[in-house]
Amino acid sequence: MAEKGARPNWDSPMQFTMACVSYAVGLGNVWRFPYLCQMHGGGGFLIPYLLMLFLEGMPLFYLELAIGQKMRLGSIGAWTTISPYLGGVGLAGMVTSLYLCLYYNNINGWSFWYLFHSFQAVLPWSTCPLSANRTEPLEECRLATPTQYFFYRKTLNVAPSIEYNGGVHMGQALCLLLAWLMTYLFISNGVKSTGKVVYFTATFPYIVLSIYLIRGLTLHGAINGIVYMFTPKMEQLLNPTTWINAATQIFFSLGLGFGSLIAFASYNQYHNNFQQQAIIVTLINSFTSIFASVVTFAIYGFKATVNYENCLDRLRLLLMNTFSLEENLITQENVLEWVQKLNSSFPLEFAQIANKAENCDLDTELSTAVEGTGLAFIVYSEAITNMPLSQLWSVLYFFMLLIAGHGQHVGQRDGHHHPPEGLQGVLQTQRQAAQRYRPTSRPVLSIALTFSIYNVYSLTFCGFELEVYPGSDSDMSVWLPGLSHAYSFTNTDRFGIPRVA
Repeated sequence: MAEKGARPNWDSPMQFTMACVSYAVGLGNVWRFPYLCQMHGGGGFLIPYLLMLFLEGMPLFYLELAIGQKMRLGSIGAWTTISPYLGGVGLAGMVTSLYLCLYYNNINGWSFWYLFHSFQAVLPWSTCPLSANRTEPLEECRLATPTQYFFYRKTLNVAPSIEYNGGVHMGQALCLLLAWLMTYLFISNGVKSTGKVVYFTATFPYIVLSIYLIRGLTLHGAINGIVYMFTPKMEQLLNPTTWINAATQIFFSLGLGFGSLIAFASYNQYHNNFQQQAIIVTLINSFTSIFASVVTFAIYGFKATVNYENCLDRLRLLLMNTFSLEENLITQENVLEWVQKLNSSFPLEFAQIANKAENCDLDTELSTAVEGTGLAFIVYSEAITNMPLSQLWSVLYFFMLLIAGHGQHVGQRDGHHHPPEGLQGVLQTQRQAAQRYRPTSRPVLSIALTFSIYNVYSLTFCGFELEVYPGSDSDMSVWLPGLSHAYSFTNTDRFGIPRVA
């Protein structure tokens, strides 16, 4: 029997590996990596991405596991043990981890909202609601799309600007409360409950992605998206932003510098082979990014092809009505040829409809870059509405998104839930305060505090803050903690700080 107060351990090395996979593999793989591939030259983006994986990803991942397993403390405690001067390194990771935790659980609340709305005979984002006179769709929805209207109006009830207080969205408040309750159930018994949950959170997304891959490959136009993904645009390698985004994606998807990996590794046996686990987890993470991108681009190719063909049909109908042509004379295959022919033969008549004639181009549809929530909740949901049995695919997708988000969220919770153990060494006043509470009450107190503070803000300002973190403005907050870990650990002798034997 373990001694009272002794640090618990993972049941097996496999359990620790699954926890790291659950933490590393998540929303960044599903929606951020495909967007970066699309924006930075398709297959050409894999070159800087894989280079950064071996140059920074594996070494820093290995470093954090080594520190956690050696010190058997959270991030602040581990860095304070190395030297009191380095406690701030762990504190920086804790603050970033806290912000990410709040960010992810807001997304989990949205996933619950979409999941509950998927159990309907007609998906609510597939059609526009009718106006007050019940004769035509709402103008706001008609000017956008049904999926955009449902996301921005029904889900977020977005305000005109961040200065405007839009009130509390009660449906979203209940979904967010449910997401926090689910988080509590996952971590209520510490590593014992987390260790059981990670087997499901690490494997279920792969099951759903595999099902979606099989279904996606059978969709009309899916091959167009996959070919677009793997067609390299090598000129993008000359763009510094491509390399910066590749490095940032490694930090973001592996969760480097947030303290969560140090906390996870602190539950290992002292002689655990973390070197092998570091290699396995980093390779699995990168494989998952590419795998999820294939699935995403298959779905994206289907959506782009459907939009392209709908554009051709509208153009075809416009030409037939304007020039009184027979219905079987113009087809989808030759409509663009007829545009050129009619424009050259009847320039005056064609000029009258020039502002109505759409420019239909498949490459333009495929190159429209959509990131983050736009990809997850608009593009995917729009593609789902065009599939047979759309309710089934909707339930599978949003449940997968919920599980992937919670898998990462549990890891982020470890990143800022355990550091207060070490924070006592930096801030001595925390010692007495920490003794007032039993260890079993800390998950409840921590979750209640973060839920109360953040929900008032996120529910009344319509998610504007959620557009900040995934953007380029937040890259520095991802880079700095991880680079500080590497620099501080490798330069302790230079600053006269003794290493821990």
